[in-house]
Amino acid sequence: MDTSNLSCKDKKSEASCTPCFMYFFRLLSSAWGWMRARPTAERDRASGDEVREFRNVGYGRHTMLYHNLTAITYESAHQYAIMKSYALSTILAAIASSTIDVAAFSPTSINSRRQSLSSTRAGSNQELYAKKKIFIDGEAGTTGLQVRDRLAKRDDLEIISIADELRKDVNERKRLINEADCVILCLPDDASKEAASMVENDNTVVIDASTAFRVDDDWTYGFPELSKSQKDAVKSSKRISNPGCYPTGFIALVKPLVDAGIIPVDAPITVNAVSGYSGGGNALIGIYESDDHEPWGAYGYSMNHKHIPEMAKYTGLKCQPIFQPAVATFAQGMVVSVPLHYSILKEGVTGKQVHETLSKHYDGSKFVTVQPLGERGAKELLERGAFLRPDTLANTNNLELFVFDNDDEGRMVLCARLDNLGKGASGAAVQNLNLSLGLDEAEGL
Repeated sequence: MDTSNLSCKDKKSEASCTPCFMYFFRLLSSAWGWMRARPTAERDRASGDEVREFRNVGYGRHTMLYHNLTAITYESAHQYAIMKSYALSTILAAIASSTIDVAAFSPTSINSRRQSLSSTRAGSNQELYAKKKIFIDGEAGTTGLQVRDRLAKRDDLEIISIADELRKDVNERKRLINEADCVILCLPDDASKEAASMVENDNTVVIDASTAFRVDDDWTYGFPELSKSQKDAVKSSKRISNPGCYPTGFIALVKPLVDAGIIPVDAPITVNAVSGYSGGGNALIGIYESDDHEPWGAYGYSMNHKHIPEMAKYTGLKCQPIFQPAVATFAQGMVVSVPLHYSILKEGVTGKQVHETLSKHYDGSKFVTVQPLGERGAKELLERGAFLRPDTLANTNNLELFVFDNDDEGRMVLCARLDNLGKGASGAAVQNLNLSLGLDEAEGL
């Protein structure tokens, strides 16, 4: 064996090098076992500034090398994994070349390497955990203001706003839209279409709160609870259409029952609903907060309300429902009611089966709750034991579903209660924003 290139200062013969070579294999095995066994929690608790040196000459050069490795304390499991790879690869390289640079494993050298890795990791983390930029196009409107209020206190997001004097400047809007990680459009339909066309990159997520894209197959419908796969669809989408307030309640009640075959797809359905006046925007708010206004008013008598296509598409109904909306003298809140005769349902269906179907569909949902069955079950949730108050969930993203049944008479009424500006608008937009940006679904809600 030619030992002329070996660096062991104390080599005296070929025989003395063979144990040295074999010793490094044992050292490698020991170091690997220690690195695997050391608990992650212990590594993470250790101070990154502590480095213990073992300089007992009696350990010998190779033993000192091992202890210098095992004495390092790491700032995190991430850095530990990188340092482990570095240490083992260096040992293997040394073995392969039959040369050992002990200085490379001294506490000073390893600590320097650790600081370099820490600096690299810090830069990587800054990129990974940088605040997501959000642009609300139309933030001065009712929904826009609500979205901004829900996001303003969060430290994981940065809201970028357009200067008042530039609100109609197309170039400035376009710049901000493309700078943002997520844009929430709180605009009339035509303005939303124009804004969506300004996106010139593949990264910006667009959430539209108008009706412009709600039945567009190229956009993802932003009701994560629609089906088991819908939440994942929202997470991976760059174009999300926020549901309407009335359709949110109607679809939440009817879709699971159509899927289960309880409501036939050709069933003639009627939906009656009452909303707070904030749903009509600033113009209606101005009317209802003045002295001259009606106490209650139904509308939609053209039988061609803009929400009807959305209601039919996402429930799977082939027969469009008759929709009768109304507005009353309270600011926020909504009750959507769907009356059903058992004669139009699957034969033999009971109120209990309807309730169980809804409960199963929304099991585990963070925001949708199916309340106890019937008037008796929901008694404590009714105002004075009788009235389903529409403004109970104001300023929340919650949605409550009720089944009021009478099997003997063969009739039931399904009801959904929500905040028209919460789960019906801004709350849903924030929920979709969270999902699309990989954040906790309930953050800020």
